[in-house]
Amino acid sequence: MAVQPEGTPCWADAMFGDLEGAKSFYGDVLGWTFGESSPEYGNYTQAYADGKAVAAVVPPMPGQGGEEERPQWCLYLAARDASATADRIREHGGQVLMEPMQVADFGSMCLARDPGGVVFGVWQAGSHEGFEVIGEPGAYVWAEIYTREPAKSDAFFPAVFSYRQRDMEDDQMDFRVYDLGDRSVLGRMRMTEDFPPEVPPYINVYFAVEDCDEAVARATKLGGVLRFGPMTMAFGRFAALSDPQGAHFSVIDTTKTEGEMPKLTDVG
Repeated sequence: MAVQPEGTPCWADAMFGDLEGAKSFYGDVLGWTFGESSPEYGNYTQAYADGKAVAAVVPPMPGQGGEEERPQWCLYLAARDASATADRIREHGGQVLMEPMQVADFGSMCLARDPGGVVFGVWQAGSHEGFEVIGEPGAYVWAEIYTREPAKSDAFFPAVFSYRQRDMEDDQMDFRVYDLGDRSVLGRMRMTEDFPPEVPPYINVYFAVEDCDEAVARATKLGGVLRFGPMTMAFGRFAALSDPQGAHFSVIDTTKTEGEMPKLTDVG
């Protein structure tokens, strides 16, 4: 089994009150197909792009997911030892929302919140190693921490996962990149006043698509809301959306690029 470096984004899932609605929406927008729900694991349902596991959807557990609770994509970061990672999370000012638990032979997980309110997951792989493909149409490709308190995230995540940090040289935004070795694995964006106050800090997950504009058209036709874009940059043509149940996500076509790559400056 390949062990990913600690802190590597390795899986994503979301809880939806209308599970069939979510499956229909993402199936149409991202081309996902779905496996059988697992009643013994709360009807956890894996999504596939071209036959490879890329994410999962799940209905609320009893007592969870009331109408006031907006669905949210949860990004999981790889850990060699979920319990040790949970200890570091607490040590550096984070909150463990769900204590480490073994999920059959699939692996161990916990859920946590950083000091600025960003919720994320931790996954210690067993037989389920995480994403079976990255960057291909329908699959995860990138994620960014959206926070109103960037200093807290910048102190917390690198302390827990040993990220190296680099700042983007851009007067228009406060954006930082977290690296593992020579690989960039996460972005961190300061939330400006453009974000409504009722939108909590979150991790924005990007899924690759063959055509950004077509994906946006499909999403909005099905009741999704376009939040930003489409816009073309050096990384690709992308757009930020929310699905009909309110979960935020982004789509990106990495084959359409424009302009120079932004300069990044080491900050530790």
